[in-house]
Amino acid sequence: MKILIIEDEKMIADMYKVQFELLGHDVTVSANGAEGLIYLEMNKPDLLLLDLMMPVMDGFEVLEKLKDFQARDKFRVCVLSNLSQEAQVRKVLDLGANDFFVKAQFTPAELAKKLGLTDENN
Repeated sequence: MKILIIEDEKMIADMYKVQFELLGHDVTVSANGAEGLIYLEMNKPDLLLLDLMMPVMDGFEVLEKLKDFQARDKFRVCVLSNLSQEAQVRKVLDLGANDFFVKAQFTPAELAKKLGLTDENN
């Protein structure tokens, strides 16, 4: 599976990248939303894992721009953030995200399982 992670905290992005690659997935990391959108224009991932709080262009802005993205229906969008108030979660889902996960609640291995990236049952 091709996965794009848009996450500005390098340590966190690398943690997920290593975990997903160990499971056999092709992973690319972008440090902000603007960079991630450029990647999406040229590549078609199967999964986008998106942080919300980032410089240059935050996750809310990315979700807004993805509404007009022609290939949007070709990949799953999952938000991974520590912003977890009900209004924020609702806004993310209203903007078209498929799922919302709170960073602090999952290890990379647990998230991989939740996302269906392992051979184990969810």
